[in-house]
Amino acid sequence: RFSLLHLNLEEYYFEHHTANHIINKGCRGERKIRGSLKICSKSIIFEPDEIVQPIIKIPLRDCISIKAPEDNETNNPFTWDTSGGISVVCNQVFLIKERNIIGSYKTVRGKSEYLFQLDVAGKLGDVVQTLHQLYRASCLEKLGDQAAMITAILQSRLARTSFDKNRFQSISETLHMECKAEMVTPLVTNPGHVCVTDANLYFQPLNGYPKPVVQITLQNVRRIYKRRHGLMPLGLEVFCTENELCSDIYLKFYNYQDRDELYFLIATYIENHVTEHTAESYMLQWQRGHISNYQYLLHLNNLADRSCNDLSQYPVFPWIIADYSSSVLDLTKPETFRDLSKPIGALNKERLDRLLTRYREMPDPKFMYGSHYSSPGYVLFYLVRVAPEHMLCLQNGKFDHADRMFNSLAETWKNCLDGATDFKELIPEFYENDSSFLVNSLKLDLGKRQGGKTVEDVELPPWASGPEDFLQKCQEALESQYVSEHLHEWIDLIFGYKQKGSEAVAAHNVFHPLTYEGGVDLNSIMDPNEKVALLTQILEFGQTPKQLFTIPHPQRIVPKLKSFSRSSSHSVSIAESPVSPNEESFEDLTEESITLAWNNMAKLQLHEQYKIHKEAITGIAVTCSGSSVFTTSQDSTLKMFSRESKTLQRSVSFSNMALSSCLILPGDTTVICSSWDNRIYFYSIAFGRQQDILMGHDDAVSKICWRDERLYSASWDSTVKVWHCVPGETPSNKKHHFELLAELEHDVSVNTIDLNAASALLASGTREGTISIWDVATATVLHQLPCHSGTVCEAAFSPADSRHLLSAGEDSCLKVIDVQTGMLISSVTADEPQRCFKWDGNTILSGSQSGELLIWDLLGGKVIERIKGHAGAVTSLWMNGQCSSVVTGGEDRQIMFWKLQY
Repeated sequence: RFSLLHLNLEEYYFEHHTANHIINKGCRGERKIRGSLKICSKSIIFEPDEIVQPIIKIPLRDCISIKAPEDNETNNPFTWDTSGGISVVCNQVFLIKERNIIGSYKTVRGKSEYLFQLDVAGKLGDVVQTLHQLYRASCLEKLGDQAAMITAILQSRLARTSFDKNRFQSISETLHMECKAEMVTPLVTNPGHVCVTDANLYFQPLNGYPKPVVQITLQNVRRIYKRRHGLMPLGLEVFCTENELCSDIYLKFYNYQDRDELYFLIATYIENHVTEHTAESYMLQWQRGHISNYQYLLHLNNLADRSCNDLSQYPVFPWIIADYSSSVLDLTKPETFRDLSKPIGALNKERLDRLLTRYREMPDPKFMYGSHYSSPGYVLFYLVRVAPEHMLCLQNGKFDHADRMFNSLAETWKNCLDGATDFKELIPEFYENDSSFLVNSLKLDLGKRQGGKTVEDVELPPWASGPEDFLQKCQEALESQYVSEHLHEWIDLIFGYKQKGSEAVAAHNVFHPLTYEGGVDLNSIMDPNEKVALLTQILEFGQTPKQLFTIPHPQRIVPKLKSFSRSSSHSVSIAESPVSPNEESFEDLTEESITLAWNNMAKLQLHEQYKIHKEAITGIAVTCSGSSVFTTSQDSTLKMFSRESKTLQRSVSFSNMALSSCLILPGDTTVICSSWDNRIYFYSIAFGRQQDILMGHDDAVSKICWRDERLYSASWDSTVKVWHCVPGETPSNKKHHFELLAELEHDVSVNTIDLNAASALLASGTREGTISIWDVATATVLHQLPCHSGTVCEAAFSPADSRHLLSAGEDSCLKVIDVQTGMLISSVTADEPQRCFKWDGNTILSGSQSGELLIWDLLGGKVIERIKGHAGAVTSLWMNGQCSSVVTGGEDRQIMFWKLQY
């Protein structure tokens, strides 16, 4: 029955003693009530064994005297047995859980005496001395002085004890570290000792509550986060699950060195098992539809220091639905949804205008909203029916007024739109499966409203048939197409670039300066009283999440008519789809076969290999029929190899300089080659001769692309040029006319280029590792990022949607950029450079420096298969349209033919 929630906020529970509470001593009705006497930093608590009896809480500040009566005292109530007696005289006590019912605490005022008798009389002196010490602390006028004295008492107790090594799971465990810390649960911190061995993490509470030791097997740890607790970098949270909301343990340390050392020990242990995820890696998974909107928001909350164990930093989720009056919820109508581009305070224009008028007249530091969107009070407002004791703890033993309770969804939403000081968002529970927080199943007495109505279950909107149905519809709304298209706008406000500064002002998203990370430096405040007051104010008011993004967040890639629900039961039904199942288009079948090919890419098998060049191969092009393969090499030749006869049919040399790449024009009549001699050569397959030369650069041409009568050429002369190529009009005049349309200037040599599917964007990678994304029509740079430390080997847009750009560099890194925002959203480091690759947006097939072919799960950031290939770097890689056939070329002068076997 006893809970740490019966303590005041910031109070510690030190020790307990088996004892009797003696009622009516010396009278006829004398009674002994057996139970446990608990010594806490601001109170004495007696928990009776009989559950009908109330728990007695005596605040130390309300005590008049605490003593162990001496033998010679007159009227000594203990004269019959002086051993172990304590007399407590006080002005006020609280009675908790009378008849074992959770409800508001009953306050008994007026002078009264409580007599307790310890089972172990020998401990009496120590107990009374401790109580006197704590009583003196509680009588200090200033809160800062009280806190300092209690901290000194606590640290002295921790210093006198250490972790009990008999609690180790195995005698062979090796101790790596031991230190003092506190275990954090909502509204409560419990001091004790932390211990890390080579196999386990242990926490032993000083008071042995709720159990003697908490043990976590390191092998089970999946995620670990450093946390800001009470505005200080002292927290550490450990999860043994991948996607759960609640952690397995949250620890708060007394100095950041201990916290960082423990983090290092656990992180070092688990890094072999677990990839540490960044906001960017989750973003890529979310954009590509591999995790739901719900999971993505959960991960962002985690990364932004939000934790279920810290109510001042509880995970924050958005209001999604704006319709709480219709009988049917229509998720196809935009007006069903809240505008996710605006904070709650800006949704009602009239209220916003009033707030802005006040804001303009306000002296610095200005803020628009006098309350926050997430605070301990708001979290418990929603959860009071399942966490009543937390609400009683937060509000000094009382529930809120019945009319201010979470009574109805429609009322709460209306108040968030119209209320002068109500700007709260939601909590994750609204998008989960446990509806108990909407139902008063504990039969709590939460009071009566003004109309005389008793507060019971939460009143649901007409479109919900019950609590479970309500939550399911909330989930469907969160995973709907509208929300998938707009969720990035809300992320910008809460976790992103509109959280602070001029963008926050423009978005009407400015809260009190103390709510922001770095808004106050507690270490710079010397006055302990000012520090305690400020910290209390901040923790009660609420805190803004840590800022995760400083540039606009990319939008989700939303395929039409595809649902991102978390369970198949919520997905779009056949009836809602405009295409009947039998009318599946050829494109869909092609797309399915490509997806199937990529899912089986690890089954790629070598069929045949041929050595046809004298130097490394630099380019591969294959005719539509697949019968002829053209290759270029550093040996300066273009060769034509027949797949059918398995013979070399042609060898052409244009100059004595290396050729760098090749491609075949539509119609399979012309091959174009780029050369280190600054030229581009056009070769007629039909006539077997050189047809044209384009002298377009001042240094070696490194890469060429062709799209819609346009040639794109990259060069070491620091330019990319766009040419319009028109073939000669008569059969006798086969020469092309070249018109320079654009010149894209770079600072250094350009090594590689790629075009997006619509030919509107061009990506270039330079010798110094810079990636640029260009608007081809205006010849302007949209984004420029220093991605690699060394030459960019290859860059390519994601084939289906061109939303992402993947690049591989000499620095062994593979990096993904969001094309829309220019944000670097993923970085994977290989153990050697990947010289060339193909990808489908999720999986990569890359050719490595050592000659292996690697298949990567990009979203998981790991290699799933290594295939032995060339006896030197893989320098060129071609793949057919169905992604089922691959040709590679290498430094070993060989071409290899690969096929998928599945």
